[in-house]
Amino acid sequence: MNNITESNKKIKEGFVGQRMIVLPPNIKRIITNNPLIKNFYLTAVGYYPKAIYHDRERKTGSGQYILLYCVDGEGYIYLNDRTYTLKPNTFIIIPKNVGHRYKSSNSNPWSIYWVHFSGLNSDAIYHRSTEQNAPLVHSVPYDESRINLFEQLYAMLEHSFHEKEMEITNLYLQHFVTSLVYYKQLNPVAYDTDSVSASIAYMKKNLRKKFLIEDLASQCSKSVSHYSRLFHQKTGSSPINYFNLLKIQASCQHLYFTDRSIKEIAATLGFDDQYYFSRLFSKLIGMSPLKYRKTHKK
Repeated sequence: MNNITESNKKIKEGFVGQRMIVLPPNIKRIITNNPLIKNFYLTAVGYYPKAIYHDRERKTGSGQYILLYCVDGEGYIYLNDRTYTLKPNTFIIIPKNVGHRYKSSNSNPWSIYWVHFSGLNSDAIYHRSTEQNAPLVHSVPYDESRINLFEQLYAMLEHSFHEKEMEITNLYLQHFVTSLVYYKQLNPVAYDTDSVSASIAYMKKNLRKKFLIEDLASQCSKSVSHYSRLFHQKTGSSPINYFNLLKIQASCQHLYFTDRSIKEIAATLGFDDQYYFSRLFSKLIGMSPLKYRKTHKK
């Protein structure tokens, strides 16, 4: 009779359906000498489905960063005297060389994708995932293309450790990791819900119109002074200057892709004075609209 209780069973690895690949030392040496991928590369990668009793402790930490991405169930990370909980569609990156422990819930075991990564750029990528330099659990929307990307890089590793395959694998890895770390920037409409972001979206939809700052502030239900202060804090620009920059950026597309006259383009973007438009264009782009068209049309 097994007298080990469910609460103190511990398994590092060994789960039904698990997948895991650890790169051998000779392959790591090749990678660190490869200029294409030495800045960011994996040393181990895997997927643990329904990993009941999964429990791993490293008292002195790992020499690489560890990304844990949970897609089902629940688990816990013990790090720097804090407990972090991973639930479906959340991830955390554990810093290198810091003692830690992580374990799956016994009653609701997690399914996790995990990666150990290193390289010259790994520190910077890790810090993008932190808050005030402390690890953070991020909630991310489920994206099937991200899972497909993982499957591609894993299949490549299973197939070969040859140099070109390792290059492709680690380029995929960087895409996979950054799709998590930069999830807000990749989905600005979903996450930029503040009033300034809403105002910018409103500007983009109304490039043909002419707005006073009072119009834009009113659209956000804010006073002119409060709106201007918030806008400058977020963008470093005044609202009207930013709106004009959006117009000029749009005019570049017209100059490049159409044969419309400068006057027509200016009118399309709400400029009554063609010469004012040209002066503003030159100030922001560094050349006149006509020169821009001639230069890029070539």
